[in-house]
Amino acid sequence: MEPYVIAADIYSAPGHVGRGGWTWYTGAAGWMYRIMVQNILGVRREGATLRIEPCIPRAWKDFDMVLRFNGAVYQVRVENPDRVNRGVKSIELDGHQLSDGVVPLAEESGTHQVRVVLGE
Repeated sequence: MEPYVIAADIYSAPGHVGRGGWTWYTGAAGWMYRIMVQNILGVRREGATLRIEPCIPRAWKDFDMVLRFNGAVYQVRVENPDRVNRGVKSIELDGHQLSDGVVPLAEESGTHQVRVVLGE
């Protein structure tokens, strides 16, 4: 099967053992995308805010993502200087420290810089 999709079936019949099938007929790819975004990259929308709480491999030193909400663009940079799996040490929006750990989503368009630093 294709390496970029999720199979609904893995065959066990002689001559077909280990082959995958029904790869484009399942909703599993959508669920896998949701798991990656919400549980690994840690991005969750909560009403008019954005919560970012990654759970990543220690080997990841950083990652970037671009999010679009209500016409606004959020350029997110997640840094992992202490090489931890999880735990947000600080979060900034456009250079201003956010004390509550959530990013308010703007109603207007524009580009915003979000910096998340992981650590204990």
